Amino acid sequence: MKFTIKKRSKNIIDLIRSFGYVHHGVNREKHSFVRRISMADYPRFHLYVYPIDSIREKEDRIILNLHLDQKKPSYKGSPAHGGEYGGEILEKEKERIKKLAR
Repeated sequence: MKFTIKKRSKNIIDLIRSFGYVHHGVNREKHSFVRRISMADYPRFHLYVYPIDSIREKEDRIILNLHLDQKKPSYKGSPAHGGEYGGEILEKEKERIKKLAR
């Protein structure tokens, strides 16, 4: 689920951390962040932040891509994680992030 938020800080990592996410590394030039839903590792929200260079026409906005990892990848090296890319829980999380980003 892609959406944008206003860029209110030059440090994107600190901005996304302020939403309760933990930096999970860089994946194909995108920053990756996760936020647990419970004490268990899964399910968890997984958020990609696109590089600012990719949004030249909207320099005051940040593009986010959110999905829900339902489970750990099936086997080592596999990107499959039983993810959800739409639905009510993701809509609520998107709205929560947008509200915090104001």
